[in-house]
Amino acid sequence: MLPKAIHVSGAPKLAEGFDRIRGELELPDAFPEPVLEEARRVAETAASDPSALPGLTGLPSLPDRTDLPLLTVDPQGSMDLDQALCIEQRARGYRVWYAIADVAAFVRPGGAIDTEARKRGETVYMPDGRVPLHPAVLSEGAASLLPGVVRPAALWCLDLDSDGVTVGADVTRALVRSRERLDYDYVQAAVDTGTADGTLRLLPVVGALRQELERARGGVTLPTPEQEIVPHGDGYRVEFRTPLPAEGWNAQISLMTGMAAAAMMLDAEMGVLRTLPPAAPDTVERVRRIAAALGVPWPAGTPFGKVVHTLDPSVPGNAAFLHEATALLRGAGYTAFNGEPPRDAGHAAVAAPYAHVTAPLRRLVDRYAGEVCLAVAEGVPVPEPVQEALAGLPALMAGGGRRAAAVDRACVDLVEAFVLRDRVGQTFGAVVIDTEDGRPGGLVQIAEPAVVARCDGDGLRLGEKTDVRLTRADLLTREVRFTVA
Repeated sequence: MLPKAIHVSGAPKLAEGFDRIRGELELPDAFPEPVLEEARRVAETAASDPSALPGLTGLPSLPDRTDLPLLTVDPQGSMDLDQALCIEQRARGYRVWYAIADVAAFVRPGGAIDTEARKRGETVYMPDGRVPLHPAVLSEGAASLLPGVVRPAALWCLDLDSDGVTVGADVTRALVRSRERLDYDYVQAAVDTGTADGTLRLLPVVGALRQELERARGGVTLPTPEQEIVPHGDGYRVEFRTPLPAEGWNAQISLMTGMAAAAMMLDAEMGVLRTLPPAAPDTVERVRRIAAALGVPWPAGTPFGKVVHTLDPSVPGNAAFLHEATALLRGAGYTAFNGEPPRDAGHAAVAAPYAHVTAPLRRLVDRYAGEVCLAVAEGVPVPEPVQEALAGLPALMAGGGRRAAAVDRACVDLVEAFVLRDRVGQTFGAVVIDTEDGRPGGLVQIAEPAVVARCDGDGLRLGEKTDVRLTRADLLTREVRFTVA
């Protein structure tokens, strides 16, 4: 796809800016016809005889677990539904049923769908659409855990004690049927108003227990508001959005499953992990000095996760600290192994070994990791095509991840420039969230509109409020720049 020029005379056209980003970052265009044809064919097979799907042929018939009252919880309007859950209270704890879309059932190794997915790596999201990993007939249709329809799934059964500690984990292929498709706002409202029952009543209970265990083992979830592009009038704007508690509870179910999957693969000495090495000592010391300078308490011996857990990101000093603290969580990647497990198998933010297995509709690696776990749990050899693919997955996922991150940053930059295009020369209140030792200027955060950009000038002090003047908002370069007012 060739990039289009952005017309800056008259009303700026954001759609053309998004097209330019697609061209610059060489995002895949529409799926090739052979991929669409194969996807249509397996979707028809799934509708008539799921046992004939390419990934299920030759296997025993799938257990029917459509009795489980599963439900999905996703952002509003989502159709690519990877996970459905059901939580039961037991005499001495909880049982979590977690159904994951069985994408491998639909994919023939080396076929058109498989080959194209390996090129894409992961779904890329943009404000005006997305570049999906799989054709919509699968990702939003035949393979998605949509309500009221029977689907093949990798069904995890996770038993927890009364403190939320995992005491048993198993996974098997099964036929499931989700009962409801819910969004985070609905779940949060049901919990807040006391009308939640069944799984929704237990989700905050189990989620909170798992969050406490995360803090106890030294895990980290940064409470930093995210820059999010949202529709506004005939265009878009950028807002700082703090995730709802319901999103955190739901994320803990996925994390718990990923930890169980990692343990399973490490025991079997085969698989692919999501890894993050601990931050270097000099980086930790630098962030500690920043905490002291900003008045953020970090007592000796206190894990970083506990420090950030109580911070209010709306406080200027805390916002600056949280931005600087991301340095401790850089360097995540994937580690594949077939034989002796890797020496550095942990994920520093999770504070445990961890694997991606819960989003196979949107992320390539999850399909392969899920296949390893299914084979290990059943006590059968991991399929040869899966074993052969493991070594190349880290590089494939690294490339896809870099592209997705670059697209996200470019889209935010474009919308920031768009919303500020007529305000050059105006003054804004800002918080300094980054400075460079011995060099003028820094990074500032504007609350309204929600913008993070470079600021020129002397006298910027980390964590302080200051007034800045907008000097540049360029739609072609997507650059926004301020100077000290």
